[in-house]
Amino acid sequence: MKRLNILFALCTVVLLSGCETIAQGFSDTVDAMPDVDHTPRIEKAAQPHWVSATGYAPISLQPGQTPQQKVLMAMRASKLRAYQELAGVIHGQYLYGTTQVNDMVVSNDRFKTAVAGIVRGARVVKSYPVQDDTYATVLEVDMNQVQRAWVRAAE
Repeated sequence: MKRLNILFALCTVVLLSGCETIAQGFSDTVDAMPDVDHTPRIEKAAQPHWVSATGYAPISLQPGQTPQQKVLMAMRASKLRAYQELAGVIHGQYLYGTTQVNDMVVSNDRFKTAVAGIVRGARVVKSYPVQDDTYATVLEVDMNQVQRAWVRAAE
């Protein structure tokens, strides 16, 4: 039972953290950078109608034959992760969960999330390396512009 709890906690951390390409090395990277919030942040930007999201990706786990190729892939992965976070803010997230209880003890608790939507008008605010092995990209979008696009699409 203890192994199952540890396995569940590990799966939850992997599912909820950074880019989907992140594997077992991500937790080591996070431990090495205590000053960085490793989960993608969704925050209101300085102006009240702007929303920003940050995506993270580990460099060493990216495919590529040279360190430069791995950095480029991490840049791309972090940008895509930030877009995914923005899509979740704009369109919402689909959440599917199941919980199994045997003898009044939770024996299986699973959930999956999915995001689908188009993000238009987003801009890269900052793209930068974090510590030695992580790349981050911050995107922002004007929600007024998003609402105008929805109104035009509905007409």
